Amino acid sequence: MRLAAIDIGSNAARLLITEVTDGPQGNTEFIKTMLVRVPLRLGFDVFDKGEISAGKVEKIIKTIKSYRLLLDVYEVKHFKACATSAMRDATNGPAIIKQVKAETGLDIEIISGDQEASLIYENHVAENMANDESYLYIDVGGGSTELTFFSDGKLIFKKSFNIGTIRMLKNQVTESTWDELKEYIRTKTKGYHHVTAIGTGGNINKVFSLSKKKDGKPLHLDLLRDYYKEFSNLTLFQRISLHKLREDRADVIVPALLIYINIMRWADAEEIYVPKIGLADGLIQNLYEEIRLREIEV
Repeated sequence: MRLAAIDIGSNAARLLITEVTDGPQGNTEFIKTMLVRVPLRLGFDVFDKGEISAGKVEKIIKTIKSYRLLLDVYEVKHFKACATSAMRDATNGPAIIKQVKAETGLDIEIISGDQEASLIYENHVAENMANDESYLYIDVGGGSTELTFFSDGKLIFKKSFNIGTIRMLKNQVTESTWDELKEYIRTKTKGYHHVTAIGTGGNINKVFSLSKKKDGKPLHLDLLRDYYKEFSNLTLFQRISLHKLREDRADVIVPALLIYINIMRWADAEEIYVPKIGLADGLIQNLYEEIRLREIEV
């Protein structure tokens, strides 16, 4: 079975196509066939002017049309598409969704921050880790950060905060918002043993790649601090040149690191695992479960 997910974020739009097969032990395997990323950077419009410009709308339409063609070429029968923080906050967001539907035939759902956190949790990464630990999912995007926390295999909370990399670059995150995040994390994780972070998002994936760590090995908080200090002391051009970063990654990686560092400090988490999954993967998992349930009911 071939499934696909489209994630229109504040920094980029992604199309993920995944092959779902039954494994040799009867387990379900999700094999990524293709991932396409287009840096639309919608947040730079929305978090500054409150709406998405005509030029960006045209790029959205072209991007979704190209994704539509790829879905056809790969013969994808089932897919999910959603838009997150930037489209949520844009005054013309609903109108753009209607225009996309009219011009491409694709339905895109604008989801809430809590829905986004739930979909990221669909990946169930921590289920493959120790059952007697506490894990905090941290997904940092351009417009918001989604947190999901569970301990001893039980979900404790999920919460979305309007703290994101592009919002920070546009000076749209107030001190009171940071204080709210800090108080929430400290209160909600208090009393739970040994919190380990699980990081998702393009920025933490890039940091993990730069670290040369082996897959499955965690990054230490001190290493994130080192990268934050180094990148903060470099110009945008130097980050691009020295670390071979794309421009649309080089500017947001600094605020992203600050978000991860602060959240880990407040949760007393010393290590962060980076499983290289995200919202699109969660959409795929969610879609598969829906299809499986429909087949059972039939």
